[in-house]
Amino acid sequence: MNRAPSSVWRNPIHFLAFGLGSGAAPWAPGTVGTAAAVIPYLLWFQYWSAGWFLLLIVVTFVIGVWLCEKTSEDLGVHDHSGIVWDEFVGYWLTMLLAPQGWEWALVGFVLFRFFDVLKPWPVKWADRRVAGGFGIMVDDLLAGIYAWVILQVIVRLY
Repeated sequence: MNRAPSSVWRNPIHFLAFGLGSGAAPWAPGTVGTAAAVIPYLLWFQYWSAGWFLLLIVVTFVIGVWLCEKTSEDLGVHDHSGIVWDEFVGYWLTMLLAPQGWEWALVGFVLFRFFDVLKPWPVKWADRRVAGGFGIMVDDLLAGIYAWVILQVIVRLY
């Protein structure tokens, strides 16, 4: 069971790193965090142009490196299971150029979670070898790339 520190609710940096609090879920915080990332995607981001959406991904990745590094340092735990900002960015990358609609958002969710859990090379390598906030973020970015490629293949075949 995941125990979220109380600072998640008091410290805005921790709150963001914990995916607006979604990472404080007692079970499967990565899945809950990814589900939370679906909400802004469905409400706003799916309607953005590809250029603006890519810019969002780059900016949230860079911010995420800092958020995750700071929160990890503060908690004294590298990549605490409740830190799910990386799931937000990985999921959003998965959805870049995806068709609009909740059905595609669900397909992207399943694909991203699959690759985030499976961790094919180099995702697992990055997860184990790259340190700090960049390390926390990059393995989910790589999982998002895998999911993005498969989603784009499905879109083309569909």
